Amino acid sequence: PSTFPACTEAGVLVVNQSGGNANSVAEHALGMLLTLSKRILESDRALRRDRNVNRNALIGNEAKGKTIGIVGIGNVGRRIAELCNGLLHMKVIAYDPYLSKEEMAARGGEKVELDDLLRRSDFVSISCPLDSGSRGMIGAKQFALMQPHAFFITTARGFIHDERALYDVLRDKKIAGAGLDVWDKEPPPPEHPLLQFDNVLASPHTAGVTKEARVNMGKIAAEQILDALDGKRPPRIVNPEVWPAYAKRFERTFGFVPK
Repeated sequence: PSTFPACTEAGVLVVNQSGGNANSVAEHALGMLLTLSKRILESDRALRRDRNVNRNALIGNEAKGKTIGIVGIGNVGRRIAELCNGLLHMKVIAYDPYLSKEEMAARGGEKVELDDLLRRSDFVSISCPLDSGSRGMIGAKQFALMQPHAFFITTARGFIHDERALYDVLRDKKIAGAGLDVWDKEPPPPEHPLLQFDNVLASPHTAGVTKEARVNMGKIAAEQILDALDGKRPPRIVNPEVWPAYAKRFERTFGFVPK
């Protein structure tokens, strides 16, 4: 069924800019991964608060050779996989119920089930859309499967993970830390419980907010509008089942059938 039933019923074509900010989001996830692994955030905060910082109390880890588990290996997830495979020489495993093992391998990841991914990963990165299947997908049961030295990173959407459950495992030191770009309420208030941890790296849904991504997404939107007005089929149609009704409306308006 269509994601936009009212538009589909009215014969209105809906397109998006899918993939336009994928590189920006992937770089943000990678930045969070390295910042958490090398404990850069904790070091920065310690230097701002304490006069005599003991560097041996801030020993981090290299990402090289570690395992990243990517949940959702679409436009963003496959770019994260590419960066982690090629740049950091990490092992990439991935969970995506919509892709075959062969397609997953082509995108740079070994296909595994979600529980297996959570158990095996040194870094868990969420990059899937929010829908009925992913809402609440990462809760107390899932966080309990993660290793004590593992980090949880999300650049996807709020409500995919349970913020209270994440707070509990961080409080009890059941995982090593988290990088959070998305929240149930955006932006989160300064008193948000998760913002009280030094090992939580936070950003206000800015992973895809770069100058390059904004230009790229504007370009994709403009090109699709021009395609539609020229009677061509835009490449990123969200409700493809509307095409017959849309084509009839288009023909009545412009006098020819779109291709």
